[in-house]
Amino acid sequence: MIRIQNITKSFGRTQVLQDVSLDLPEGGVTALIGPNGAGKSTLLSIIARLAPADGGRVSIDGLDAHQAPSADLARLIAMLRQDNHLTARLTVRELIGFGRFPHSGGRLNAADQAAIDRAVAYLDLAELQHRFLDQLSGGQRQRAFVAMTIAQETKYLLLDEPLNNLDMKHARAMMRLLRQISQDLGKTVLVVLHDINFASCHADRIVAMKDGRIFATGTPRQIVAPEVLADLYETDIPVHDIDGRRIAAFYD
Repeated sequence: MIRIQNITKSFGRTQVLQDVSLDLPEGGVTALIGPNGAGKSTLLSIIARLAPADGGRVSIDGLDAHQAPSADLARLIAMLRQDNHLTARLTVRELIGFGRFPHSGGRLNAADQAAIDRAVAYLDLAELQHRFLDQLSGGQRQRAFVAMTIAQETKYLLLDEPLNNLDMKHARAMMRLLRQISQDLGKTVLVVLHDINFASCHADRIVAMKDGRIFATGTPRQIVAPEVLADLYETDIPVHDIDGRRIAAFYD
């Protein structure tokens, strides 16, 4: 379980997170939603120790996330940031190999190669593994980055807006993939999303944030409701039940 206790964070005079406390249980897909500036990406970065908190504590399976050795944390939690651009020209397989660094320290052995092979097979990247990243489509490249986190073989997987720059087809495929990863590999997935309908259709639970605080938590049916969304986004958002799912009609 990821336990977040009284986390605060400011950038200059702007307070981004205000006394955030939350327990994230093991298993399934949890979506973080909310308006721009709600603090979603900042919270994710603090959980993964990519940014320091000003106050509070994060523990992961009882391990203090900000006190633990980096290698121990990296074997427990993997994060895919939204700005995952690389300047080095790498092949898909070389990128996936980066996920083994917490285990190998950069010297890949047979066990590391086997883990890379498993990630390549799981993400169906065999035909692409020796191609350079800049030769791939956006959807293929995103799959390669997800494969890197799979090769890391962690219990928890954090993704910050993984649907950015993906068209509808590839965005749907990515959300289905995250659901499959959770079910097949037993991973706990925490994902920041802007599209509440993807959260409604693919997440087990939703955490809504607003103004640097936890606004509401619950199942998709509890959160994707007109009265909740109206307060969260400060605009009326009709919601319809379609094939047993709550769909927000925010296009009008």
